[in-house]
Amino acid sequence: MRLPWRVLAPHTAPVRRASSVPAGLMNFVPACSTTDAHSLELLQDFVTRARRLFVITGAGLSTESGIPDYRSEGVGLYARTDRRPMQYAEFVRSAKSRQRYWARNFVGWPQFSSHWPNSAHKALQRWEERGKLHWLVTQNVDALHSKAGQKRLTELHGCAHRVTCLGCGAISAREELQRRFIALNPEWQAQAGTVAPDGDVFLEDEQVLHFRVPSCDDCGGILKPEVTFFGDSVNKATVQFVHERLAESDAVLVMGSSLQVYSGYRFLLAARDREMPVAILNIGPTRADHLAELKVSGRCGEVLSVIQPL
Repeated sequence: MRLPWRVLAPHTAPVRRASSVPAGLMNFVPACSTTDAHSLELLQDFVTRARRLFVITGAGLSTESGIPDYRSEGVGLYARTDRRPMQYAEFVRSAKSRQRYWARNFVGWPQFSSHWPNSAHKALQRWEERGKLHWLVTQNVDALHSKAGQKRLTELHGCAHRVTCLGCGAISAREELQRRFIALNPEWQAQAGTVAPDGDVFLEDEQVLHFRVPSCDDCGGILKPEVTFFGDSVNKATVQFVHERLAESDAVLVMGSSLQVYSGYRFLLAARDREMPVAILNIGPTRADHLAELKVSGRCGEVLSVIQPL
């Protein structure tokens, strides 16, 4: 059954709370006023009504851990630079592109892999423990939900902490590959530039000329992060699995995602077809605003600090 549409009262005074984001990490979180009390009340009611909640999270959750995103106004990668992420076809086709990608990833890995879950990740893990959260689908590749202890989890776009061989399909740990990079490039150094969302940094082409990239230990094939690059598609079995978890749920909550990428948006279309109630918590507009019965603007960590899994 669909919940009735709720109109947010614009005149309601905001509730003043301490920021969930440490001052040093605010650079990647878009400007946003404190969520008002009426919106929080409506979101609490939405969560309370749900018995098997299906949650979709995006990069807006991880910006509060200091990981930049692509699309946030003023602070996302697209706003800060004209650089664009690696395309799947380019990675597969060009050894030079792979060299550039892995050199940048090698430099950025120590910082990217050191990020930790924030209060929003921890809250969702508690929702799972309490039986409120039936399944969580994240579009992020940073492993922060796993680090928080989330079990009922699908990493829709893969995980940057794993590496796959395009030849034999072998899976290995990204940390292991870092050790191989160090062994192959003992004298190589590069001055890091701007940090990118998926764990790499910006380097000039001449900086990566002598960087050596290992092949698969098992078959000599091409190594690639086990993530869905732009221009690639999500594994069909994964999509089907997520649709099955959605069918078992009774409400959908989107957090920290503009849903501009179809791979996540498709599940909102499926929720509409099933007449499931949908709520969205995000800073800024999303592709699915017209499908939501409740839209709340706010930082995920701050909002979840007051929403209880009743």
